[in-house]
Amino acid sequence: MTKKINEVLLTSYALGELPDSQRKEIEMELDKNPELKKEVELIKEMASSIESDMKLETKPRLSDIHRDELLGTKPRTLWMRIRRPLTWSASFMFIAVVGSQLFIRHNLESNLDRTFSKGDLNADSIAPTNFKSKRQNTMNYNQANMKSEAPSESLADSVVAGGYHLQPSAPIAIERNNNTESYEKYEQNAWNAVLSNPLSTFSIDVDTASYSNARRFLMKGRLPVEASVRIEEFINYFDYSYEPPKDEKPFSVNTEVVSSPWHDKYKIVKIGLKGKEVASDARPKSNLVFLLDTSGSMHGGNKLPLLKQALKLLVTKLGSDDRISIITYAGSSGTVLSSTPASKKATILQALENLRAGGGTNGEAGIKAAYREAKSGFIAGGINRVILATDGDFNIGINNRQELAEYIQENSKDKIFLTVLGLGQGNYKDHEMETIANKGNGNYFYLDTFNEAQKVLVNDLSGTLMTIAKDVKIQVEFNPNLVSQYRLIGYENRKMANKDFNDDKKDAGEIGAGHKVTAIYEIVPKGVPFHGTAEDSLKYQKTKSSSSHTGELLTVKLRYKLPEEDTSKLISVPVKDSEVIFEKASLDTKLAVSAASFGMILRGDKELGDANISFVLDNANLAKAIDKHGYRSEFVDLIKLAREIKSDKDLWK
Repeated sequence: MTKKINEVLLTSYALGELPDSQRKEIEMELDKNPELKKEVELIKEMASSIESDMKLETKPRLSDIHRDELLGTKPRTLWMRIRRPLTWSASFMFIAVVGSQLFIRHNLESNLDRTFSKGDLNADSIAPTNFKSKRQNTMNYNQANMKSEAPSESLADSVVAGGYHLQPSAPIAIERNNNTESYEKYEQNAWNAVLSNPLSTFSIDVDTASYSNARRFLMKGRLPVEASVRIEEFINYFDYSYEPPKDEKPFSVNTEVVSSPWHDKYKIVKIGLKGKEVASDARPKSNLVFLLDTSGSMHGGNKLPLLKQALKLLVTKLGSDDRISIITYAGSSGTVLSSTPASKKATILQALENLRAGGGTNGEAGIKAAYREAKSGFIAGGINRVILATDGDFNIGINNRQELAEYIQENSKDKIFLTVLGLGQGNYKDHEMETIANKGNGNYFYLDTFNEAQKVLVNDLSGTLMTIAKDVKIQVEFNPNLVSQYRLIGYENRKMANKDFNDDKKDAGEIGAGHKVTAIYEIVPKGVPFHGTAEDSLKYQKTKSSSSHTGELLTVKLRYKLPEEDTSKLISVPVKDSEVIFEKASLDTKLAVSAASFGMILRGDKELGDANISFVLDNANLAKAIDKHGYRSEFVDLIKLAREIKSDKDLWK
């Protein structure tokens, strides 16, 4: 590609979005470069294919009156009753932009913003117009293609959130009798007395599957299953403006102390890690093995069809030196595509397009075949990763799932990491997928929409693929002179024994390039009455004041290993006390606490104290003042939707 024509301009030219003056300049360059001409034709071909895929049938809907009666909500305004659907022009522009996203290798957020019209928006819409119309189109696309695996009762045919319709195309597949989804339930973290238990140790977690899975429930008109809500994944779904590392360390440590919104006179301590950024052209060569579940359970628009579109996005973001293999499993495993350079995009895209769902699910055979393929194409010093995409329904060939987890863990020692992409509903196996991702030194995401696929495989691609630190553990030591009690918010299934912090044989979480990890503690300052049941004072555990530690609430210690090493390194950061009230907290902290509070409400947490859904909504609204990709605005919409679904509870008012 020449200096005069970057990939953004080339894509815009192919889609007919440039003025005549720019078109003429590009056409002059195309006459000199046959390779550019071929790429233009490929872009046009893919845009045409996507346009055909996105032509949707209009689904029958309940009337506004019936919908209001079912939900018990107030009648909608005249404007909401008469507003018109998106025009064909706006729909075509959406199709064109999705086509461009499949072929450019740089972030085109600003380009996308220009190509969407206002669309079907309410007068009090809260998200930026461009994001709302993009999201409206994506919701329509996904909902029209998502077929539930079993019949069920839906709350209503249509619900409204944030000024636009979330219109289910089929009833939700969470059934009293037919549902086989499974989640692991964890008891929420208890309060700990600092004198008897001054250390808190846990593994980091960059997974976000719980949040996007909860969004799937809400968009179907129901609250998520309580056991499916992992609060740390709600917090870590969002981007935060943490300072990047300024030295050779792979990540920085950022902290903030403010008053607690949950309990009077308590405090919040936020700990944030920021992984170093790695530009796409500086990313090491990749050896990627797509391990795809093509069993019968993957049939349906929100499973295999969505997965194919998601992986096409990923393929078009890779460099020519990267390599891709495709292995499927359905009763037996098979190699669809042996290791192929990403420069042969047409070959790879066609292999994905040819995938069909059918048969049983021999996950064990598929996983073993994928790791064999990854080893045969291993790139020393590069990215070697298996990307497993499934609904988690392993039902053939696995006699001992513990052995499978151990097999995956053993292969991670060979520097082959794992990414798990969950899809679908009705028979979704959340716990199994989270477990194997953890064992595989990997990460775990749930793809409920095309937008989520773009987030994971485009916007956060380097973080998804490139591990910059592994076995990352956090240990917090509280100062008994200033803190009497503490509790960790979330991370229930990531807690570790204190002695494991210094044991390099103990597995922990991984952090990818550019990833952010956030943890929140609520603490009771010494001398402040504790609302729970406190332990008796211990006779021999006397505290000693030290002038060198004056004002330190706690010390954050981190251990991590570089991806190619097996010996951990230590970072230690003291955290000073602060008298900042929550209203003066940073927007990042307000968002993190709002996300945590939302998760606590959905999970039925008893420690929410003075906060309720109005508090969550107010602070989420404030935090969306900075919203590059529109995730924060969407969060506001989901809060409104959840409140509408469950408006009869005190916490939801």
